[in-house]
Parts: sequence; structure tokens; C-alpha cells
Amino acid sequence: VGAVLVSSNGHTLYHLTPDTTGNSTCTGACAQLWPPLTVPAGTAPKAAAGLSGTLGTITRSDGTTQITYNGEPLYSYTPDTTSSDALGQGVGGGWFAVKATGSGAGSQSGSTPTTAKSGGYGY
Repeated sequence: VGAVLVSSNGHTLYHLTPDTTGNSTCTGACAQLWPPLTVPAGTAPKAAAGLSGTLGTITRSDGTTQITYNGEPLYSYTPDTTSSDALGQGVGGGWFAVKATGSGAGSQSGSTPTTAKSGGYGY
């Protein structure tokens, strides 16, 4: 899938096309299969130098704080078990790996160390 954003464990991060800026539509059973990428309330995600785009957060309906990239809420996919997996790409016609842009070697959320994947950027 090319250069993609990854979590601190190196797993591919996804977005859901029905989500809108500032609103996550994946809750309940959906969030069990597609866990939202969250941080403790009040934690601001930080990107490494060179990552193009904007990191932010939203408050989910359950009160947790979810990380966004360019306004898109970020998720992982439970069946991805290794850092080379991108099994969620295209699932249901609405789930897609988040493409990484920029020249940095990685990024991080709060104080969580991260890694890059396929030239992508992690959270």
C-alpha cells in the first residue's frame, strides 16, 4: 500500500471514509475490530520533523480522546498481527490505510516511541 502511518507497535493505521472531520462513526462492535488510536485526555500528539499534515484529537462519543491526521480519526485493525500487515486495506469499501507524506523518519504521539513502515510515519 506504499508509505503509511503506523502505530507505536508498527501496525498500519486506517481511516474510515464515512467519518467526518471531528467525528468518529466507528463505535461498539466496530471499535472492537477497528480499535481507535487514543491518547489520555489532555495529551497532544506530536509528529517528528518532516511529517506533512496535521495531528489532532477528537473526543469520541464514549469520552475517549482519539488521534486524527488531517482531521481523519485513526484506527488500527485487529487482524493485523505483524508490522508488515495491511489486511484492512479496502475492507468493506470504506477502510483505507492512511498515506504518509513528508520527509521525516517517524513521529510520535505524546511520549510513545514509534517506528516507520515502508517509509511511512508512526504515532
